[in-house]
Amino acid sequence: MLCLSVGVFTSGHSQKTDGAANSPSYFYKDVTKTNLPYKDLQQLSMDAGIADFDQDGDLDILIANEHRPNILLINDGKGIFTNESTQIPQVDHDSEDIGIADFDLDGDLDIVVVSEDDKTNELYLNKGDGTFTDGGSRIPVSGTSNSVVVVDVNIDGAPDIMIGNNGQNNLLINDGKGHFKDETASRFGMFIDVTQDLTLADIDNDGDEDVLIGNEDANRILINDGNGFFKDESADRLPYRNMPEETREVDVADIDGDGDLDILYGNVQAFVENAVRQNRLLLNDGKGFFTDITSTHLPQDENRCFGVAFLDIDRDGDADIMTGNTNGSRFDGMTPFSIYLNDGKGKFSDVSGKIIPQEIAGRGFDIDFVDFNGDGIKDLFLSNRGSQDFLLFGIE
Repeated sequence: MLCLSVGVFTSGHSQKTDGAANSPSYFYKDVTKTNLPYKDLQQLSMDAGIADFDQDGDLDILIANEHRPNILLINDGKGIFTNESTQIPQVDHDSEDIGIADFDLDGDLDIVVVSEDDKTNELYLNKGDGTFTDGGSRIPVSGTSNSVVVVDVNIDGAPDIMIGNNGQNNLLINDGKGHFKDETASRFGMFIDVTQDLTLADIDNDGDEDVLIGNEDANRILINDGNGFFKDESADRLPYRNMPEETREVDVADIDGDGDLDILYGNVQAFVENAVRQNRLLLNDGKGFFTDITSTHLPQDENRCFGVAFLDIDRDGDADIMTGNTNGSRFDGMTPFSIYLNDGKGKFSDVSGKIIPQEIAGRGFDIDFVDFNGDGIKDLFLSNRGSQDFLLFGIE
């Protein structure tokens, strides 16, 4: 997935009160009902892709909608969105994850969406005006897919595609015109996982993008040789748990300011019996080898975190953590989002309920952190599977 959700943000570690109204004063205000076609956004949002699809200088939103047509929201430049979904093909797929890039190198942004149950990978080519045509026949693979990321693997100027599957993951090489060739076997290696997330990061500080794989079984690290060929070095670089770990999402940030990327695993217990729900925080030694600092640096929780993000939510210059939680049985229940503030040295404290309005709750699957209304302050778009999606504006 082309990730636009992570950003870096006056310390607000304690809840403030408005003396006149004696009510909490948060860093963000809920503008869902005024700025979104909110009744259209009570569906099955799995992921949001954020980009300027119509090339008018502001950020629009594409929602991967499970078992229903995907949703395209167009920004008026002030953070007010209209539903313009007819600009993309309206078909029912089990859409899970979104990647965005100019695949055919014609100067506008195209879209890839991967699907799980119906094993259909969607490619939508931009006609230059923010309307899209179906180019799915250019994708030569199908699978039970949950994750997609876009990266120029072979450094030829054309964005390639990686897909995370229940089964063999795929690496597709772009010919420069938006047609793809499957080079999985030679570049990625052949192994079978139940992959829920792929994340790109230069964890060994050698100038190229490595791949972090979040699985329903053992997680992996694939190291890039610099030419887009990857080697599985998980056993040497990752500390594994003794108990099962069912990871739903992986994110990276430099949490302690030492110049390298550390790892957060967002964990659940959904399909793997006895999986430990506790998220995990891993510290990089600078060369891409990790130690587990969860017990000393991350608050203990029993949430099922289907979405995690590093973001400077209190605007003090370090990377904080926000998680989207779904704690009810069978993915039910309206669960608040969790927020953990960084002390600047990579140790986090739980301030949930003090940064965003307390009524913001749902079944959190994706967190996007960008400036939608052009005021220079990053905002939040929260995707909730089977409940209301939210738009929160950052406040001065």
